[in-house]
Amino acid sequence: MRILIASDSFKGSAASSEINEALSRGAAEACPEAKITCIPVADGGEGTVEALSAALGGREVRLPVHDALGNPVEAVAARLPDGAFLLETAAAAGLPQVPPALRNPLQTSSRGVGEMILGALDAGCRRIYLGLGGSATHDLGMGAMSALGLCYRDARGRTLPGCGADMARVDAIDLRRLDPRLQETELILVADVDNPLLGARGAAAVFAPQKGADPAMVRELEAGTASLAEKMTEVLGQDWTEVPGAGAAGGLGAALMAFCGGVRRQGIDAVLDMADFDARLAGTDLVITGEGRIDGQTAGGKVPLGVARRARRAGVPVLAVVGSIAGDVSALYQQGITSILPIVPGPVSLEEALAGVLPMARDAAFRGVRLAAAMRKA
Repeated sequence: MRILIASDSFKGSAASSEINEALSRGAAEACPEAKITCIPVADGGEGTVEALSAALGGREVRLPVHDALGNPVEAVAARLPDGAFLLETAAAAGLPQVPPALRNPLQTSSRGVGEMILGALDAGCRRIYLGLGGSATHDLGMGAMSALGLCYRDARGRTLPGCGADMARVDAIDLRRLDPRLQETELILVADVDNPLLGARGAAAVFAPQKGADPAMVRELEAGTASLAEKMTEVLGQDWTEVPGAGAAGGLGAALMAFCGGVRRQGIDAVLDMADFDARLAGTDLVITGEGRIDGQTAGGKVPLGVARRARRAGVPVLAVVGSIAGDVSALYQQGITSILPIVPGPVSLEEALAGVLPMARDAAFRGVRLAAAMRKA
């Protein structure tokens, strides 16, 4: 029996590589003769660098940057054997880095993301993969682009540093000092969302509340985004507000596509392609995937669905081992997931569930693979 394991992290409790190892142990206990392959995966959010670096043999690099609040931090990146860099927005402007009491997308900045890109350029890199998930910011990329040489000025000609509240103050955008190396750099934006910049599905309405915005802040962010987007259209001659993925990372996706030629790829698809997932499917009898909570958002492009779609094309059944199930997930069965198996065996507290995620994941894989192996022999 050949088993391919490709699970996302269980956020807040275990990395993708740790979950994969636990699932592998459970599968091996249930079917000792099985040949098991693990591929750490992610969808562009926190953990993308770690997962892809492990899958592709990358070397860790630490880049000095500023976090979303302007504090100096070291962002963990990775350099691949071919010289490409793996970066993730969450390492420089991530929401978990900001204490809950300080979460305010009107005040946070994406500057550290631009500093990461500069670090890769300074290292001689001309191909960058940037995961856009997990940001604490909504500044339409002002901070990041300022770090890369763009200058935003208000009506009095003063330079704006770039945060959510600054978007509405922009009167002019000066492109003359934008780092010229960007024109010869391939920038691949890895994102699990296709939201536009504005409107009911836009960055402010959908994501800003997760970053600490109350309804009044959401309205202010929406207005500021619309204002700055209009300035961008005047300067560039193109409207980016409806481009899929423009709303990723508080509009950072729009800025990087508009000013840097960034090309968006669906997060999990980009990761699976880089990890040569389709080739590894050949001859596989069972795929095991998973995430911390499977719900309606999974159908929007999360790891389990991306894995399941490819497995379905190859005719391989998929077991999704998850921390919990929320809401109606019946649509996922139509898209390639054969069975969903929660890891929690009975009533436990959240603290107990988080502390015991690895042994519970191993046990769930044991139960699932034991059944799959028995059915193959029947």
